[in-house]
Amino acid sequence: MLRRNQKNLVYLFILFIPFLLFFTPAESWTSLKFGFIRGLSVPIRLVFVPIKEIKKILFYHRTFEEYKRLREDVDSLKARLVGFDEVMRENARLERLLEFKRKLIYSSVAASVVGRDPSSWNSSMIINKGGQDGIRQGMPVMSALGVVGKIAEAGERQSKVILLTDPQFSVAALVQGSREFGLVSGTLQEGLCRMRYLNADARVNVGDKVITSKLSSSFPEGLLIGEVVEIIPSAQKPTKECLIKPIVLFSQIEEVLVILKGG
Repeated sequence: MLRRNQKNLVYLFILFIPFLLFFTPAESWTSLKFGFIRGLSVPIRLVFVPIKEIKKILFYHRTFEEYKRLREDVDSLKARLVGFDEVMRENARLERLLEFKRKLIYSSVAASVVGRDPSSWNSSMIINKGGQDGIRQGMPVMSALGVVGKIAEAGERQSKVILLTDPQFSVAALVQGSREFGLVSGTLQEGLCRMRYLNADARVNVGDKVITSKLSSSFPEGLLIGEVVEIIPSAQKPTKECLIKPIVLFSQIEEVLVILKGG
């Protein structure tokens, strides 16, 4: 009899559940549902947090190896990017030099700077072209910007260039605007040149451009040397002098043109 009553209670409970779901407001059921879910989430987290930490420990070695591989890939890509950037810069320099060569009316040979003398870093450099390329002592050396120097010694495969700032260098020049003649030579004074033998009343101003003169025995006329940065008057001399800042930044020269003229 007791067992029969228990069965009836179960059947009644089963029938009561749909009735309860049907007549219970949706808001109450929703709250009950989410409360049930929140109640279950606590033991679930308690179970899965240790499992997650155990997985980290078990897979640490594989993850670390993957990290090292990815780090090597990143370093390799960075190196390739730097190399690509350097190639782009070199192409831009060579393109400017080629454009300048096309404008020259004289034959010329392109060369790369391959060395510098530590004892005279700002006064000379070595290029990778020489006598077998038609280069001779005294030939003018240019960049796309202007005058660099001239050939001091020519070997078969390499040549030494004496720079514009060396005291042994000199070239006949003129002030582009006023057409005043003078002689430009190096000073090694903070990379500046000095223009001498200008007339005492010569019309020269700071900022004037200075170019090679047709009076030069080795340089073609009209090549840019630099600009005037200081006027040096002298009451004792019948001439005027000025300091010239070369248009070329010698510490950054990597390629040059040697003009096959003079010598």
